[in-house]
Amino acid sequence: MAEAALKLIMFDFDGTLVDSQHSIVAAMGAAFEGEGLAAPGHEKVRRVVGLNLESAIDALVPREARSAVDTLAARYRETFFKMRTAEDFHEPLFPGVHEILGALQQGESLLGIATGKNRRGLLASMERHGLAGYFTLLKTADDGPSKPHPEILRQAMAEIGVGPRDTMVVGDTTYDMIMARNAQAWALGVSWGYHPPEELTAAGAFNVLTSFDELHPALAVLEQAP
Repeated sequence: MAEAALKLIMFDFDGTLVDSQHSIVAAMGAAFEGEGLAAPGHEKVRRVVGLNLESAIDALVPREARSAVDTLAARYRETFFKMRTAEDFHEPLFPGVHEILGALQQGESLLGIATGKNRRGLLASMERHGLAGYFTLLKTADDGPSKPHPEILRQAMAEIGVGPRDTMVVGDTTYDMIMARNAQAWALGVSWGYHPPEELTAAGAFNVLTSFDELHPALAVLEQAP
């Protein structure tokens, strides 16, 4: 199969596997309003999803309120925990996630997660969606600097013992693409997340999927690359 050419495929989480934008926007708004600040707009929040929480808030908060970043992050985590433990919490997978992960798992590539979420939040979401069994390793905000810094990707490659040209990042933001490029790995975008396809291409994606059905053809093209 085409994916055998790659030894490690690292997936982003929010915006790539899980449609979490509404809960993230709601939790961010509640955190800001709880500190007496205007809630950032939907589009502004979408632009920073993928960064670790403190970096995302720092990009959203007014300059005069920069000292409140840690407090806002704590409020966000408290709010999001309450949301995700509520009976009516809805954070669906994107179409085809189980199918594509199951198919990839039958090949020779190892699968991992590289996310700006902390480990606790990632594990909770993975358990909710039955995703834990697909992945060999998880790299989170607890493991290193925020994307697009390549440290967590380099850690993953070192732990598995693979090189950059045997590694691919699948993600929905320019942070994912630049992280991969900075580590000299392959970058593959998805069009259904937080940053538009043309930005993903400009940031280094060799292709941008419009559905997970296109992943295997994209890998077949990659296998022919020099």
